[in-house]
Amino acid sequence: MEAAGTGAPGIGGSCPGEEPPPPIRDRLAGIQKGNSVCSRSYFVVVMVFVHVYILNVIALLLYVYYSNGSQNGADTAGGPSPAATSSSSSSSSSAASSSSTPAPEHRAHLRHEGDGGPYSYLPRLEGIKVGYKQRIELVSNKMHEMKTLSLKPLLFEIPNFLTEQECKLLIHLSQLKGLQASQILPVDGYKEAMENLEISKADIFNLLDHNQDGQLQIKEVLTHSRLGNGRWMTPENIREMYTAVKADPDGNGVLSLEEFKKLNLRDFHKYLGNREITMNDLVRNSQHTWLYQGEGAHQVLRSIRQRVIRLTRLPLDVVENSEPLQVVRYDTGGHYHAHMDSGPVFPETACAHTKLTTNETAAFETSCRYVTVLFYLNNVTGGGETTFPIADNRTYEEMSLIQNDIDLRDTRKHCDKGNLRIKPRQGTAVFWYNYLSDGKGWVGDVDEFALHGGCLVTEGIKWIANNWINVDPNKARQLWFQQEMARYAKDDHESQKEWTVDKSYKDIHVDL
Repeated sequence: MEAAGTGAPGIGGSCPGEEPPPPIRDRLAGIQKGNSVCSRSYFVVVMVFVHVYILNVIALLLYVYYSNGSQNGADTAGGPSPAATSSSSSSSSSAASSSSTPAPEHRAHLRHEGDGGPYSYLPRLEGIKVGYKQRIELVSNKMHEMKTLSLKPLLFEIPNFLTEQECKLLIHLSQLKGLQASQILPVDGYKEAMENLEISKADIFNLLDHNQDGQLQIKEVLTHSRLGNGRWMTPENIREMYTAVKADPDGNGVLSLEEFKKLNLRDFHKYLGNREITMNDLVRNSQHTWLYQGEGAHQVLRSIRQRVIRLTRLPLDVVENSEPLQVVRYDTGGHYHAHMDSGPVFPETACAHTKLTTNETAAFETSCRYVTVLFYLNNVTGGGETTFPIADNRTYEEMSLIQNDIDLRDTRKHCDKGNLRIKPRQGTAVFWYNYLSDGKGWVGDVDEFALHGGCLVTEGIKWIANNWINVDPNKARQLWFQQEMARYAKDDHESQKEWTVDKSYKDIHVDL
């Protein structure tokens, strides 16, 4: 929330009838300057008004406090009352954003209202402005500083979130568990699926033709070519492929519908299948593992989860039922091209975490990661920055990401051309929202400005960890998921203890 009265004049040089009075704070500031030309009686009237106003505010706050206490006395979750949460979320965030006082711990839980059906509220921090710093208390008797790095996406940096010993322990635990390739090499399954896809060439052309101008440009092909087989294609790769399969007779790099209809799509698959591929050619080149953070986990892992709850101020149950901690290692040459941690949820798409309990049959599923908290576990010798190519851009247009063969999503070649790069510093955490707010305290549309990637590691090794907090944009599904998880937590059967969200991720290779 903007500070009231910003830019308004004080009352030091104004009298009744000249213009509407500025806010009280500025009036007091003007009085303290001692330059008023108004009468002493006017000063007394103003001071009386101020005291009456303050007393009224205090009385109102006491009334609301005791009213909520009597209505929600049985609510052990400690969450906000409907009256409190129905107002703008910025009112609660503004109090937390003060740089002189620590942010209070938020313990809101999802719950059902007896008269209004499902009711829930997801607190959301405010960035205020780029560079704004606020103090937060993540552990008892210790203050951390949180700095706003961008507003689109809403992105924060917290130095010293982890200690050096904690960083080393996470690396050690991940090595003991064993890491696996974050992305496997392309397999024939994708080729077979594409060959069996019942769709005409005209339909494929229209799907690829982003601006619907009847011409298929290279950057339009690039936008879709990375979906499925995991190869990272460059403009040079597309031109080489066109030449190999004789797709572009005039060599202008643009395909018309007539040229596209003459193509045999199997020639493209054959070309790609015969082309030698390495890990550097993939969207992602890293290794990772998952570390359990639930009840009974290592003390440090539990402590990190509690700090994340305090940092995000999200309901405890939501964080506890989200994904385990992912630890990732990038060797020299490792990278992760710019991507989104979450995908949009359409009617034919389901969230991976709630699909486990709702048993919905959806054609596609995605990881609905409302929040990403990324931890740097070591200082990287060379490269390895986290890039947000379009952070705080005025607008977003997918086609503008590729201009003159410069692809801003390419973190091996063009990381230096992005809007924001964050240098890895051991113990530092960065935290951002992957979704916008819907204006009603819930998850809205995907924030396209949250596009990010891991720059090429040019020297040494890079270690990071990720905490993702999963929230389904469909509020009813999320509430059902929370209820089901609570029911499983109370069940003592060993077979159901084996069914946990953390263990369901043990075989996953590829993330969004």
